[in-house]
Amino acid sequence: MRTLVDTVALAGRVRGPVLRTGDDGFTAEIAGFDLAIVHRPDVVVGATNAGDVAAAVSWAVEQGLAVAVQSTGHGQLTAIDGGMLITTRRLDEVRIDPVARRARVGAGVRWQRVIDAAAEHGLAPLNGSSSGVGVVGYTLGGGVPVLARGYGFAADHVRSIELVTADGVVRTADADNEPDLFWALRGAGRIGFGVVTAIEFDLVPVRSLYGGGIFYPASATADVLHAFRTWAPALSEQTTTSIALLRLPDLPQLPAPLRGRFVVHLRIAHLGSVEEGERMLAPMRAAAPALIDAVAEMPYTAVDAIHSDPTDPMPMHPAGIVLRHLPAEAVDALIAVAGPHVEVPLAMVELRLLGGALARPAAVPNAVSGRGGAFSLLGIGPLLPGLEQVVPAVVRSVLDALEPFAAPDVALANFQGSLEATAGPYGLWSGADAERLSEIKERYDPAGMFGAGQRSGVHSLPSGAAV
Repeated sequence: MRTLVDTVALAGRVRGPVLRTGDDGFTAEIAGFDLAIVHRPDVVVGATNAGDVAAAVSWAVEQGLAVAVQSTGHGQLTAIDGGMLITTRRLDEVRIDPVARRARVGAGVRWQRVIDAAAEHGLAPLNGSSSGVGVVGYTLGGGVPVLARGYGFAADHVRSIELVTADGVVRTADADNEPDLFWALRGAGRIGFGVVTAIEFDLVPVRSLYGGGIFYPASATADVLHAFRTWAPALSEQTTTSIALLRLPDLPQLPAPLRGRFVVHLRIAHLGSVEEGERMLAPMRAAAPALIDAVAEMPYTAVDAIHSDPTDPMPMHPAGIVLRHLPAEAVDALIAVAGPHVEVPLAMVELRLLGGALARPAAVPNAVSGRGGAFSLLGIGPLLPGLEQVVPAVVRSVLDALEPFAAPDVALANFQGSLEATAGPYGLWSGADAERLSEIKERYDPAGMFGAGQRSGVHSLPSGAAV
């Protein structure tokens, strides 16, 4: 039986909406990007500021309820059943300090607003492949930027974090204040240490880049992938690249040569001149004829064109591993399980070049778990009706095929799917780091209110900005 809670007192403590099942606006308030995840909280609070979050957390403690959080809806891992859901999309502050090259943003901000605001000053944030994703969940999971090899993880550039911990206190964590919490939040945020309300981070001096994508036909899959595996590791840190096997739907918004087809998509982001970029890319252009070649100089504000990620909500299942190397045998194994001749429900399988600045430690140490690998492998399948059990098994089969080439003790938290479904809440970290994270979790959330904790029979996993 679901817990019945009296929300009258809560509504008097917060400025934002307090909603329960059946209330007007409840369904819209809990909706996220991944349509396969449908939350069923006892109560949802639409926070408008850090004070609302503090009041909501304090009330949840009084009621004995677990707490999960959703900002833009891209960071969902597991649907919550019962308890409290705090939505932070209304925390929409964006402040740019062009002199310090720094931004402060609220927990509900998406990357496009930061990109546009920073561009006015010739600066750019270290956002990922889609500007529609929220800043906080991406960054505190580590964050692999479009410019990753040149600048490293987004979490490496965080200066301070404002959050509400399980005691209802608004805290600021930085290198000097709450240093253990600051270490844990940057990279292991999905474990659940509190509710982030704002984050401050460095910007980089980038106005434009040489970038975009090249689409190759299915017939060129082997030639292009084998060319990529020898070409990519020799690139300078100025170039960040990935390659994806895409099974595209037959939709009118797609370019005609791509509709309903299997294609290989090479993605490029190069910080250098057009002439340097042309020389760098020449071997891949020679690997096979292209269906579409859209690599050129572009303003940073057009960075979404590199990956061309979907923008509409959809049900999906993602999972990934990190590879220590990519020999010919690994490429052949990938083609055997996910190539164009295989009928499988996969939307994308991506190989992303790591290394460069991603392999170096942060100036202020953090809990990012993904340093040391050569490539990441990410599989995503659409959870369409009738495929709910099939798709996770198919994605897992792709990862299993390349497991012999996996990097031991290296994982990218944002590319893992549910932590509980993989290796438990601390399974992505080494022994010493796992022990430290467990101790910090116990110190700041002893009752397990956030993340994978359990309280009063209500299970809750982190979502969005629940870190």
